[in-house]
Amino acid sequence: MKKSKLVWLLSLMLVLSVFLAACGKDEPAAPATETDTEETTDGEGTETETEEESAEGALDAEQILNLNHVAEIPSLDSSIVEDQVGFDMLGNVNEGLMRLDQENVPVPAMAAEEPTISEDGLVYTFKLRDAKWSDGSAVTANDFVYAWQRAIDPATGSPYGPYMMAGVIKNATAIGEKKAEVADLGVKALDEKTLEVTLERPVPYFISLMSFGTFFPLKEEFVKAQGDKYATNSETVLYNGPFIMTDWDGTGLTWKLKKNEQYWDAETVKLTQINFDVVKEVATAVNLYTTGEKDRTGLSGEYAMQYANDENLLKELEPTVFYFKYNQERNGKKTPLANKNIREALAKAFNKDDLASVVLANGSLPANYLVPKEFTFTAEGADFREVNGDLATYNVEEAKAAWEKGLSELGVTELSLEILGGDSDLSKKMDEYFKSQLETNLEGLTITLKEVPFNVRLELDEAQDYDIQVSGWGPDYQDPMTFVDLFVTGSSHNLMSYSNPEFDKLIESAKGELALDAEGRWNAMAQAEKILLADDYAIAPIYQRGTMALVQPYVKGIVSHPFGGDYSYKWAYISGKE
Repeated sequence: MKKSKLVWLLSLMLVLSVFLAACGKDEPAAPATETDTEETTDGEGTETETEEESAEGALDAEQILNLNHVAEIPSLDSSIVEDQVGFDMLGNVNEGLMRLDQENVPVPAMAAEEPTISEDGLVYTFKLRDAKWSDGSAVTANDFVYAWQRAIDPATGSPYGPYMMAGVIKNATAIGEKKAEVADLGVKALDEKTLEVTLERPVPYFISLMSFGTFFPLKEEFVKAQGDKYATNSETVLYNGPFIMTDWDGTGLTWKLKKNEQYWDAETVKLTQINFDVVKEVATAVNLYTTGEKDRTGLSGEYAMQYANDENLLKELEPTVFYFKYNQERNGKKTPLANKNIREALAKAFNKDDLASVVLANGSLPANYLVPKEFTFTAEGADFREVNGDLATYNVEEAKAAWEKGLSELGVTELSLEILGGDSDLSKKMDEYFKSQLETNLEGLTITLKEVPFNVRLELDEAQDYDIQVSGWGPDYQDPMTFVDLFVTGSSHNLMSYSNPEFDKLIESAKGELALDAEGRWNAMAQAEKILLADDYAIAPIYQRGTMALVQPYVKGIVSHPFGGDYSYKWAYISGKE
């Protein structure tokens, strides 16, 4: 991603902060939101390409793109989606008030123009453009009211609604706690084309949140008519984005995106169809690419090394970090992972450098942190990562000492623990590496591996039915808070029974009294990260994902995003294949 885009966003936040401070407000806050998850898969993603078509005549007659994905789609319900694949697809078939453009700047989408903002920074008024659903009916302000109310309604069970809205949209927290009615949410349709949003407190980067999938509109009449079948296959979803989905049965390994002729900006969309197949084995994916059946494929391990000098190789460091989640309570009982020394031992007992350079070999970096490198910067260009540097580094001697102390405290001489991971080729290789490293370096430890499809892992995570989970997070907006507040007490993305009052207090202060104090706010988030990783060892960072991909030179204009869905195909096209 381009550093300039991130500096732009932070600079915008600072400008807004000055404006809001001038209005005499003393408790603006950052949003309490969040990924993947977006919980993310460990897939072999691909690099951005932002080259635009040079002329209309450069387009091939056939505009069909053939791609792989590394996991099935768990859901296309914007109130329920919580994973990388779901948000990736959702961002191409639907659209919110704003959309990230080719430079990853939020620009009006369903909104006809930038909103008007009240002097106190609390009320945003959006005028909607003339846009249609795929059934030809108009997108209205009530579609947003219904979608947001549905996402915050406790009865829906949305993993993102409460998380994205609590402390941001007026009354969202109270609704989540069942102390207010859903109708009290601070969103109102003034007329069919005017939406008014009232915030709990000023949020300088609220506009960027409006491109996120949870805030997409839903047509109430259609959703209710579908009942329990809503979004269970491609026929039970309405679309208002660049593409519509077809041939998805809700569980299958293949689907298609086709150009949405009802889309308000359909003239910009050049691709007529994108064919997706789930391919979990790197060897198979590479073979499909080399035989011309697929136009792009991710690389890892031996294949990344093999194609390291290929002229069609693209590389990117993503703001996505993978880590071990240590579940401290399972089936109503404390686990051995409730012991801090056991967590510390596991965190320090595996070599991340070898994992990144040999097992992954795709440009990923060993991570001794939660907030990724090259993600957020000060207006002067300083990386947030510089505040804390490395935490929880590989150290076998310290790991063994902590292990012996932990076993003694538990009154045992050996432990058996399960690692929950994915079923892709890359996941399996990583899990085998973890098992070998941990069992070799920690005497008396037996690791069993549970490798399941991504949607099953999400279910086990939700039920907190695991010991150690290989988890990952990609940001939902460009701010360190999108990572650190995942682990506050009771967070819908905590799901491992971690709780630390000091950590919670730091996060709350960063959202509240420090919201307009850039330095104080960053220091509070850095302190929270240090508690999480180096004091409590609540999670153990593993790697920051890099991607290497082979992309055919005739594929143009695919845009990758640092948060929300990974890729936009709105501007993609085929040129030079024929």
